Amino acid sequence: MSRPKKCRCINCTPNVSYFKPRGIPLLHLEEISLGLDELEAIRLADYEGHYHEEAARKMNISRATFGRILDEARHKVSDAIVNGKALRIEIKYN
Repeated sequence: MSRPKKCRCINCTPNVSYFKPRGIPLLHLEEISLGLDELEAIRLADYEGHYHEEAARKMNISRATFGRILDEARHKVSDAIVNGKALRIEIKYN
């Protein structure tokens, strides 16, 4: 049995929930789902330029957990860009 997920502090709410390649209908695209915690990790590390330790503190998680979330988020975003997939931001709270 795994440990329960620690509550993660998310301080951004996206204005949009989809990104997709132009000119291809959404129903013809494979979709990748990006969670709010992954979006927050990208925002803190890449957009705002925080170091992992500081960003982890802002999300109320460990630095190692932050690193894993960020790695997975970057992989998903790069997969969507490189392979022309739709990227859906999950706007739900657990």
